[in-house]
Amino acid sequence: MTPDPDRIEQLLRRGVQQKAYPGATWAMGDPDGIRLAGSCGLLDPAEPDRPMSQDAVFDLASLTKILTVWSVIGMLRDQERLTLDDPLGTLMPDLNGYQLASVTVRQLLTHTAGVPLRANLKNLYGTDPLQIRHGVLREPLHRPPGEAVEYTDRAALILGFLAEHLTGTPLDQLVRTGIWQPLGMSTTRFGPLPADLVPRCAPTEHDDETGTFRRGAVHDFSARVLGGVCGSAGVFSTVADLAKFLQHLLEPGAGAGLGPAWVEESLRIHTGDLRPAWGLFWHPASGTDPLDGLYRHYGFTGTGMWISRKQERWAVLLTNKLYYSRDRRPLREIRNAFRTLAFV
Repeated sequence: MTPDPDRIEQLLRRGVQQKAYPGATWAMGDPDGIRLAGSCGLLDPAEPDRPMSQDAVFDLASLTKILTVWSVIGMLRDQERLTLDDPLGTLMPDLNGYQLASVTVRQLLTHTAGVPLRANLKNLYGTDPLQIRHGVLREPLHRPPGEAVEYTDRAALILGFLAEHLTGTPLDQLVRTGIWQPLGMSTTRFGPLPADLVPRCAPTEHDDETGTFRRGAVHDFSARVLGGVCGSAGVFSTVADLAKFLQHLLEPGAGAGLGPAWVEESLRIHTGDLRPAWGLFWHPASGTDPLDGLYRHYGFTGTGMWISRKQERWAVLLTNKLYYSRDRRPLREIRNAFRTLAFV
């Protein structure tokens, strides 16, 4: 059954009217590209004459994890520069003597590593990037690896540090040349955005220090402390660029360094009987059977994307819900309904 664009537009316009978000832009498609797309609402409530558009740039928040470290780790795995069950101590010898050395790459990707859940880097380690790196890599685990599934930004931070160590290349350069450029994702980049892109950027949360809404500068505090670049947050992109990325995942093997085996491996459960179930940084869509093969990832700022190899279909929904509130419930209801309509 083909998704109904009128019902999708009606749903997303209702979210605007209910102030779940100022505006939304979306797309869905298959291995051949975009099949349906649309936008509604405003880019910025302060500009009431400017509607949301398909070329709007969004702070992706945690979608950064998929676009950066998940992609790069898959590329390195395909190049046989690591395996998922390598302990970090064998890949980063300077970790020997610290508890993180026993954690495997797979455990980080499945959020079962037992690393601390705290993520306020400035309060813990200061503002120097090198000291932050040392602190994150050397802090003791808070539970034995493999004991529980606990979502934490630290997993992506650590995998970003690992990728940089193995390649000798900064994460932003590594993902730009290895993934984004080959796929033609010309707008995707870490912030802060250049001046010419800021007017196209959807604002996020109000900054009490400046008295303005964040626009073109990353919302995530850890990413800001690290200069805008880290594995857990910091990437800005458009619905068109994300469509190119997801299209590639349904038919990988050309262009970017992500082979089909990596995608297949990631979109299946790796956590056994532990709950919630996780693949490799991809989570089964809420309310669905993991065997259905529909996986998703969300971002705190109001972003989300889904992929199903079984249906050979993908979908993207980008909103700037954080402009109004941190309350997750209004967007959660809209997002779940959007997913249902997209994968009927």
